[in-house]
Amino acid sequence: MAENAAIYALRGTALIEGQQDDGTLNKTLLDFIWQRARPGWLFLLAIGLALTGLLFAAITVTLAIGIGMWGNNIPVAWAFGIINFVWWIGIGHAGTLISAILLLFQQKWRTSINRFAEAMTLFAVLQAALFPVLHTGRPWFAIYWLFPYPSTLKIWPQFKSPLMWDVFAVSTYFITSLLFWYLGLLPDLAALRDSSSSRRSRIVYGIFALGWRGSARHWHHYKIAYLLLAGLATPLVLSVHTIVSWDFALSIVPGWHTTIFPPYFVAGAVFSGFAMVLTLIIPARRFMHFKHVVTLRHLDSMAKVMLCTGLIVAYGYIMEHFAAWYSGNVYEQHVFFFTRPRGPMAWAYYLQMFCNVLVPQVFWLRWARRNIAVLWIGSVLVNVGMWFERFNIIVTSLHQDFIPSNWAMYYPTWVDLSLLAGTIGFFGTLFLLFLKFVPAIALSEIKELRHEMAEGALDYQPTEMEGAKP
Repeated sequence: MAENAAIYALRGTALIEGQQDDGTLNKTLLDFIWQRARPGWLFLLAIGLALTGLLFAAITVTLAIGIGMWGNNIPVAWAFGIINFVWWIGIGHAGTLISAILLLFQQKWRTSINRFAEAMTLFAVLQAALFPVLHTGRPWFAIYWLFPYPSTLKIWPQFKSPLMWDVFAVSTYFITSLLFWYLGLLPDLAALRDSSSSRRSRIVYGIFALGWRGSARHWHHYKIAYLLLAGLATPLVLSVHTIVSWDFALSIVPGWHTTIFPPYFVAGAVFSGFAMVLTLIIPARRFMHFKHVVTLRHLDSMAKVMLCTGLIVAYGYIMEHFAAWYSGNVYEQHVFFFTRPRGPMAWAYYLQMFCNVLVPQVFWLRWARRNIAVLWIGSVLVNVGMWFERFNIIVTSLHQDFIPSNWAMYYPTWVDLSLLAGTIGFFGTLFLLFLKFVPAIALSEIKELRHEMAEGALDYQPTEMEGAKP
């Protein structure tokens, strides 16, 4: 096995490093679950719970007093609520891409990161789902106006409303992602059940493993269901954020009414999603000792995806400005050439351009793609830049609208900031609990990959360029 690993390292495909077998993989990948909670994990969990408390306090204030506690005004009727919604939905897109599309294309480097990405997707969608409901101002009426349930009152949703499109898109995305994530967990939950020394843990994990025994029949049905769900989830990568972009593109507001929005939103979602995966997985691989399965090859591949989608996002920015200039529409030109780059919120525009256009260019260099500090800082900056992209799209397009006498500045309140910080804390709390109680790496898939690597390496003869002796 040491020779096989060395051969794969020489070939540049070191997806698993070191001399590993099924026993060592079991021990290293499940060790964090069985050991007592570390002080660092408890400290981060305490921060997450504190911010989660702040989130529920801000929600309580919003429900008790009303949307007036937010900084929204006329003409900026949309602000932090929709900014945060679009940002969180975008972050969740990498999970579906890594899990479904890379699975269908048989990209083996997805194996060590798909469980991270799938969990991130679920937790991000939960954060996103809060905001459209709160933004309506009367969330207790949501069941009447947003869900098409059989009603003797004959109350049906308005299917022409973008809010309805979001409900169907987000709910479909969440349900499919949850099923895909849970199905992939079944073999690993059974492994936890069988390796547990506690009767309580065996019962709990046994219930969630749904009687998995690893028989040929179980694996046969598992593979079929996994591929079917992957095929079902793949169109969601394009459809969900396309529908979100229609919330803007189908209006006549300057800065929104453009056909570039659907592909540019989808690329931006994958861009921010991969950035968040890197933000989370880089500290986890260090402190959970996953460096042998989350290797530099994985980080390099994710950086390349970020570079590619970042270039698409930059192209979308260029086309927005070109379309505004070419259209001759004075309102469009005012937004793109005056309000954003020269207006009172120009700092947000230039911060967006720096983080989303300039920062990803460093990933052209191989050393940057494999430098842990550069990768992590770059991924954090991309997440910041993508939030400010949504801020620019929404706030700067609204605060100076068609009528100059109607112009007004927008200032977020403490409730707005608490909702943003609170969802980050809630997301972090859920993710920390996931790391502690569920295998963060797909154990069964890693073992399968190890066997494939061993069989493939035995038949492989390295060339002179790859280190063979002449």
